Amino acid sequence: MNAFPGQPPRSPQSGTGARTRTGQDTTARLDLGLDEIASGCVKEVVVDTAAVCGACHGVGGGPGSAMSTPCHECGGEGRVPLRRTLALKIPAGVDDGTRILLSGEGEAGSGGGRAGDLYVEIREKAHPVFRRRGDDLHCTVVVPMTAAVLGTRFALETMDGPAEIDLPPGTHSGRSLVLSQHGIPHLRGPGRGDIVVHVEVPTPTALDAEQEQLVRRLAHLRGEDQPTIRLQPPPAHP
Repeated sequence: MNAFPGQPPRSPQSGTGARTRTGQDTTARLDLGLDEIASGCVKEVVVDTAAVCGACHGVGGGPGSAMSTPCHECGGEGRVPLRRTLALKIPAGVDDGTRILLSGEGEAGSGGGRAGDLYVEIREKAHPVFRRRGDDLHCTVVVPMTAAVLGTRFALETMDGPAEIDLPPGTHSGRSLVLSQHGIPHLRGPGRGDIVVHVEVPTPTALDAEQEQLVRRLAHLRGEDQPTIRLQPPPAHP
């Protein structure tokens, strides 16, 4: 039975052993979390390829027989299916879709031919908080209206651990705060991206009578009993 679909088994009339052919390139997929991408890591990659046949040592002929007799292990191909596990060092800062080349780690060539290459394609898993744009990480914090008016401090869990963020008094919805050098390391060159925190301030709803009275009192103190509505262009998209 032929172990390699699309390639017929060699017969005694087909020649002296397997023809020399370069092995095919192989592609494997590796899923990584954002924390692994930020720090770099070593991961195991399982690859289904073809290896040199141990019975005929890649020549395709049966041991101790005429070369016109195909090997009983590989059917004359000179190679057999093999599942291998490779340890792969992932540098910090790789991007979704990055392909890492491992020369000679693909399928073994037939008839003693050169082995193909292995390409490992990186796939970035979705993060529950951050969205990546280049080497910057973006997230959104929802802040109560009172905290936005008075200002506050909160902790944000980053790739390097918790970081304290000061929200200035009077922060409006749509404002962005930047944590410099807390993003993804640059793959080529020193430094790293930033964390951009987008602030969302929802308008309070379903106020009880006392809360509504307080808001009306605040509007009166600010001279906003009859507010002036201003028109302006929409904000530009980043």
